Amino acid sequence: MELLVFGHAGARVLVFPTSKGKFYEWEDRGMIGSLWQHLSQGWLQVFCVDSVDAESWYNGWAHPGARAYRHAQYDGYLYKEVLPFTLSKNSNPFLITMGASFGAYHAMNFGLKHPDKVDRILAFSGLFDIRWFTDGYSDDYVFFNNPMQYIAYENDPQRLNWLRHLDIIIATGRDDRLIDQARSLSGLLWQKGIGNALREWDGWSHDWPYWEKMMHLYIGGHD
Repeated sequence: MELLVFGHAGARVLVFPTSKGKFYEWEDRGMIGSLWQHLSQGWLQVFCVDSVDAESWYNGWAHPGARAYRHAQYDGYLYKEVLPFTLSKNSNPFLITMGASFGAYHAMNFGLKHPDKVDRILAFSGLFDIRWFTDGYSDDYVFFNNPMQYIAYENDPQRLNWLRHLDIIIATGRDDRLIDQARSLSGLLWQKGIGNALREWDGWSHDWPYWEKMMHLYIGGHD
C-alpha cells in the first residue's frame, strides 16, 4: 500500500483520508501545505496512509462479517507495518492520529485500540458507531473495531491506564448529523474515566475549510 511522508522531525502524525479516500487526499486538499511551518520547523512529521474502505465498511455487496474482517486486516497493516515504518524514519515517541469524517473513525478507533502506541487523537466530524455499516450483524471483528461497543465493556486496568493518558479531541459541527455520535462517544469515555475534549462548532462545519481550522487549532493541544 502507498503512503506519503511530509516533514523530517517532530511528533509523528498518522493521517487518515475521508470515506474511500486515497493517501494523497490531504495533500490535494491543501491541508499539508497549510502545515508548512510545522513541517519546515521540525515540529511535525506527517504520514498520510491509504484506505481500504471500499473493500471493508463501504463494500455493500460483502457480508458484514467480511467487511469487518477486511478492516481488521487493515488495522494489522497499520500496527505491524506503518508504525514500525514511522519509527524507522523518526524516533520521536509522540504519535498523533488525525482524520476527518470517516477518517475520524479511523483515527479514533486506532488510537483507542492501541493506546500504548498513541498519545493524541484528533477526530473531526466523525462517525464512531460502526454498526451503521453492519446491517445489525455483529461478531468479534465488528465489536473490537467499534469504539461505542468495546469502550463500554473496557475493564482491563492496564488498558484503562493507557486510555486515560490519551489526549482526545473530538470536534463536530452542532448542526452536523453526526453530532450525536460525538456526544455519545465523549460521554462514554468520561464514564470510563477517560478524559476528552468535545468541541461543538457553530453550524454544519463538515468540510475541508472547517477541518483545516480545526487542525490548526487543536494539533498542539486543547487551545
